[in-house]
This record gives sequence, structure tokens and C-alpha cells, in this order.
Amino acid sequence: MGDRRGILKALGPGFLFAAVSVGVSHLVQSTRAGAFLGFSLVPVILLAMLMKYPLFEFGQRYAAATGKSLLDGYRKQGRWALVFYILLTLGTMFTVLAAVTAITTGLAIQLTGIVLPLWQWSAIIMGICALLIALGRYPLLDKAIKVIMALLTLSTIAAVAAAVPSLRAGSLFGKIEWEHMVFIVPLIGWMPTGMDVSVWQSFWALARRRETGHRPTLRETLFDFRFGYIGTSVLALLFVTLGAAVMFDRGQAFDLKSSSKFAGQLVDLYTSTLGEWSRPVILVAALTTMLSTTLTVIDGFPRALQMAGRRFFSEETAADAEKSTVRTLDFWLWAGLLIAGAMIVIRFYMKNFGALVDLAITLSYVTGPFLGILTYRAMTAPDIPAEYRPARGLRILAIVGIVFLAGFFVLYLKVRLDA
Repeated sequence: MGDRRGILKALGPGFLFAAVSVGVSHLVQSTRAGAFLGFSLVPVILLAMLMKYPLFEFGQRYAAATGKSLLDGYRKQGRWALVFYILLTLGTMFTVLAAVTAITTGLAIQLTGIVLPLWQWSAIIMGICALLIALGRYPLLDKAIKVIMALLTLSTIAAVAAAVPSLRAGSLFGKIEWEHMVFIVPLIGWMPTGMDVSVWQSFWALARRRETGHRPTLRETLFDFRFGYIGTSVLALLFVTLGAAVMFDRGQAFDLKSSSKFAGQLVDLYTSTLGEWSRPVILVAALTTMLSTTLTVIDGFPRALQMAGRRFFSEETAADAEKSTVRTLDFWLWAGLLIAGAMIVIRFYMKNFGALVDLAITLSYVTGPFLGILTYRAMTAPDIPAEYRPARGLRILAIVGIVFLAGFFVLYLKVRLDA
């Protein structure tokens, strides 16, 4: 009974990981993968999930081991690591928020029928998310995410179950050509999400500890993370199946010039199998899911920059880690900068929704190997308690994952140059 109670108190950060992941990489990229090449890219998706697993797990493991955020582990490598982290974050955060907000906006237009310029809808969406962060803090976010993820998961399972009979045995797999790499490499880059989230995992774990007053064991911490990570992987495969069953080899393709049109096509995947009655249910589920993704992005980047700035001047203490959940002036300054930058991208530089998604993924690709190295060094430092140290096999997989990220980044550059 005690173990069960401890696991329930630890559950939360894994759901937040799923929420921030089931955005661009799932609703957009996984569904496109199925519509584009059927089930041919399933091994690619599973490989990406496997290669990145240790590096994401280390964020939550570090918090459990030390009672501090992963940024503490970065600082111990030198202040240069924090400067490097801040620069990498500033280089990616505006396009990431712009991309997830654009999808959220498209779904909002489909649900409400209110057509406004994209930048106006985006301002409304970001404003709502900022207000929720200001009012609710972690407990509301944690509870809302669990309900939202359950609703989307059940809707997707029902849609996939209804769509499976539509699969045609003779056309389940598309032929992968070299030119498909322009899509495949970005798919890997954000599957399941950007490497920034490893740092966020440590913040969420500390926030959960502060809320419940329970310091989870390593077993409880890993159960929570693996629950979210495996669930994220299963959802990715469900979205691939939905795209393959409804669109692959049927002369259909997603319209990526407009986020609203893409959102409409996405919802049509569900209604074509479940029936038109399901449209409002699916729209609410998809919109709330993307709202949760947008909300976690608006919360995650500023919190990371807030703590990175503070760690530059002083080492992290347990009290500092507890206070990381309190959004003070420096948090809101970073949040204001993030929202303003994303609004500029949407207002002046977004001419093509698909191009914006590809740009956001490209910039995240740049950060992946570097953040992976910093995270690995933090988790294998001498001051980590022995019982929390990753096993040799997990360390090897983490190194292979870093090489994997670096190799695909080089491949991505080549593909772009050849395009």
C-alpha cells in the first residue's frame, strides 16, 4: 500500500512530458508520417524514442538524486555551460512557441468558427496561457494535464479502432526514397520533443515534490517518467496508424500552408471514422491538448532562463530548488520576451505553416547533441549518489543517443544543402 501511495504522489511530471510532446511531433509529424509513407516510418519513430530515452530520463533522475534542478548539474561543469544553455535556448524558443501556437490557433478557429488574423488569435491564446500560469501554478497544471491527456488518448484509440478496417493489406508501406529525408530527419529531430524538456523535467519533478511534500524514491520517479514516455510512444504510433488508414495511398495530403486548414484536415481524420457527431468532442480534445502544450512551453522556457540566470551568480541549494516553482519578476520578464518574440515571428515571418514547423525543428536540432552532452555529464558526475547513478547499459545507450543526434543533424544539413 505504501509503495502504491508513493507512486501516486510521484505521478505528474511524466504527464507533463507527454503533454509537451503530443504537439507538433504527434499531431503534426506522426500523422503526416502515416499519411505520407504508411507504416514505413514506424521503425524510425521507435528508434528515435529509444535513442533519446536516457537523456530525457536523466532530467527527472537528477532531481530525484540531488533535490536540485538539472541546471545545477550544468553549473558544476562551469559557468560557460549556463551561458551556452541560455544562448541555445534563446536561439530556439521563439520559433518553438510560434509553431505550437499556430497549431493551437488553427484548432481554435475550427472550433469557434471565429476567423481572425493569425497573429490576433495567437495573442489571445498566449494571453490565456499566461493567465492560467499566473493563477493556477503547478497544481492546476498537473490536474488539468491528466484529464486532457486521458480525453485525447481515449478519442484517438476510438478513432484508430474504427479506422483499422479501412487499412488495405496491399498498401501499408510506402517506398522510402532519398528525397523523403527532407521530412524524415525533422521527424526524428522532434520525436518525441526537443531536448530542452530534459531540464524542464527536473523542474516539474521538484514542483511535484513541493506540492505533495513527498520525496519520491528512484523507483517511483522512474515509474512516473516511463509511464509518460511509453504513453507518448504509443500515441505516436496511434497517430501514424490514423494517418495511414485514412489518407495513405488515397491521393490525399495535408495542406501545410495554413494552420487552420491543417487543423480541419486533422479533425477530419477522426470524423471520417467515428462520424460527424464526434467533431466537437475531437476539436475540444485536440484544442485542449495543444493549449496544454502551448502552456507548458510558455512556462518551461522562462522558468529555465530564470533559474539559469540565478545559477550563474550562485550555486543551487535545496531551498532554491523549492523556490523554482515561484514565478517572480525575472520569470515574467523572460515570459514577456518569449511571447513578444513569438508574436514577431507569427506576425511578420510566418507565410507558410509547414515552413515554420520545419524551422522550429531545425533550430531544435542544433541544440540536441550539445544539451545531450551537458545532461550526460551532469548525471554521471562523481557527486551523484551511487544508488541513483545510471547503469552501464543506460550510459552506453545515452552516448549512442548523443552520437545519433549529432549524426542526424549532419545528415539534415546535407539534405537541406541538396534540396
